Amino acid sequence: MAKWSGMIGFAETKETTPSVYETLITERKYYGDILKNNRRFAFQSEVNGDITVSNSISIVADPYAMNHFFSIRYATFCGVKWIVSNVEVEYPRLTLTLGGVWNGSSGND
Repeated sequence: MAKWSGMIGFAETKETTPSVYETLITERKYYGDILKNNRRFAFQSEVNGDITVSNSISIVADPYAMNHFFSIRYATFCGVKWIVSNVEVEYPRLTLTLGGVWNGSSGND
C-alpha cells in the first residue's frame, strides 16, 4: 500500500466585518495511505477535457479532523489540489475520495 502525505483544506465561514461573511480555508498537514489510485479523462462540450481522479486516501485523523470532517474541501495529491467529493468516517481514520481539480481559493492564497 502506497503512503501519502499532504495538505487538507478545511473551509470555515466567518464574519470578517459586520454583516460580511467570507469562507476562509485552513490547511493542515496529514499522513495516510492511498487505497485506490486511478484517473479519468472526460471530453464533454469543451475543447480540452476535464481530468478527474477517483483516488481514495485513508488518513489518521486527529481530533480537529474528526470534529470538522464536514468542512473538508480539498486535499493535495501529486502537487495538485483535488476536490474531496466524499468523506467516510471510520474511527480513528477518515477515508477521502478525490474528484476534480480544486479551482477555489486555498489557505495560502
